[in-house]
Amino acid sequence: MTDNRYTVPMIRKATIEDVKSIHAILKYYGDRDELLSRPLSKLYDHLRDFSVYTHLHDGKAIVGCCALQFCWEDLAEIRSLAVVREAMGKSIGRQLVENAFVEARQYKIKSLFTLTYKPAFFEKFGFVKIDKADLPIKIWSDCIQCVKFPDCDETAMIRSLE
Repeated sequence: MTDNRYTVPMIRKATIEDVKSIHAILKYYGDRDELLSRPLSKLYDHLRDFSVYTHLHDGKAIVGCCALQFCWEDLAEIRSLAVVREAMGKSIGRQLVENAFVEARQYKIKSLFTLTYKPAFFEKFGFVKIDKADLPIKIWSDCIQCVKFPDCDETAMIRSLE
């Protein structure tokens, strides 16, 4: 029997009720050094940046998340992209990234960047590797607060939306 819970996109903007689930997903991968987890307080601060993918059958259980954070008038970052292990391989990550593209275009964003441990995933969407120094100084305000600063081991990537 096929598991149909993840076959129809159920992407929506995150709500206050989703914060603890988003935090748990990010913490899971953060504890494994597969992404940078975010403190609960920062998730509340940036809740409006997040979209979530929910189970088809109830619309409540969060199985994936992705944030689109605006950095400048024409630049935004895709961050905190994660899908629960049980839902891997069901194109949820792809759908969340494509949703971020749609949202970015609605705001007339010209370029998206990401800092990632999974460059091969983002290359599938046309992202290319760049030197972190090529990113605007404004981005570094978040980096300074990171536990890995100044020894960042993420790969910087960028993609034009034009």
